[in-house]
Amino acid sequence: MDRRHFLVAGAGALAVPALSAPAPAGAEDHRGPSRPRRVETGAEQLAARGWDRFAGRRVGVVTNPTGVLRDHTHVVDSMVAAGRPPAAAFGPEHGFRGTAQAGGSEGDYRDPRTGIPVYDAYGANATKLAGMFTKAGVDTVVFDIADVGARFYTYIWSMYTAMQAAAAIGAEFVVLDRPNPVGGTSRGPQLDPAHATGVGRKPVVQQHGLTVGELALLFNAEFLPDDGGRVERLDVVEVRGWRRDDLDTGLPWVPPSPNVPTRDTALVYPGTCLFEGLVFSEGRGTTRPFETIGAPGLDWRWAEDLNALGLPGVRFREAYFTPTFHKFANQLCGGVALHLTDPSRFDAPRTAVAMIVAAKARYPDRFGWRPDNWIDKLSGSDRLRRMVDAGAGTDEVVGAWQDELAAFERTRRPHLRYR
Repeated sequence: MDRRHFLVAGAGALAVPALSAPAPAGAEDHRGPSRPRRVETGAEQLAARGWDRFAGRRVGVVTNPTGVLRDHTHVVDSMVAAGRPPAAAFGPEHGFRGTAQAGGSEGDYRDPRTGIPVYDAYGANATKLAGMFTKAGVDTVVFDIADVGARFYTYIWSMYTAMQAAAAIGAEFVVLDRPNPVGGTSRGPQLDPAHATGVGRKPVVQQHGLTVGELALLFNAEFLPDDGGRVERLDVVEVRGWRRDDLDTGLPWVPPSPNVPTRDTALVYPGTCLFEGLVFSEGRGTTRPFETIGAPGLDWRWAEDLNALGLPGVRFREAYFTPTFHKFANQLCGGVALHLTDPSRFDAPRTAVAMIVAAKARYPDRFGWRPDNWIDKLSGSDRLRRMVDAGAGTDEVVGAWQDELAAFERTRRPHLRYR
């Protein structure tokens, strides 16, 4: 079916809120009781005032299906209902309404629900995006997308490009901040600029531990001055009632992309996304991508090896699955399912390294990197690949990034906005 026809036919369906999936069977319930504090996103605060912050402005909104209020109303729909329709919307990877799969977008079209023009911003460089902003007559760029806290998640780099474009045309840039769903601790290796790509453009660590608002402040101070110029008018509408290590926010969970369906997926993603760089399946084509990892010929021994390590906050279950698409489509795979037992102790990058090291030791004939060395882009350099190939253990690999992690901690400290 043509995508535009699908959008028209399915406009009502697209507005149905995505519900939070239950925790995996056997996992401890780490959500806990309802919190007494109410967490309010930046969008929630502006919506409560009828979006008067943008009175008299021509607003362009960079957003996707995660840009919702507590009642699941999308921010663009809320602006329209309040009589302050944006001049345009700009869709990142997966699109403004979220109809595209990984690596895809929706193209340019007019949104059938609101009549607002939508521009395809995925893959656009700053010059092209500035042209889109100019064509739409935008003088204020609003960013409202839920991140998952990983350097290789493309939305933060869509924000970076949007900031470059806003700076180029002298537009104000407003971030409607949201909690980081994996908390405020930074972990993992830092990107070597020689390995910069669309899944990591600047020297940020693998699990950055920042909100998108904090990232915007860091980008504007640390990177943009040498990359086209700073945004002169940058405003972060901060979250109220959130502490940076709170995982239980009470906010609705909307999958930020088709392959991050649950909160637990987001928690493991900053680590297990590394399996995109291996010949193993990272679980795309299953109901639990990134929580289910494996390949044909793997068996129960990998789970036994991993559980014997006593990695904090996680247990591994032997799992068998047949992906419906992507790697090993329609082939039976064996491997592991990750079950989080204590997310506050779980270290996603370290856990993923331990999984890789154990898999290489247990299945030397089946283990392998993708031939394009995509693992180097994801991990930020060729160090992980070289060290694992040389027989390094988990502690040695993790120890190799501690100095750069400490340096990143110092860099990010002035831009933290939450306790």
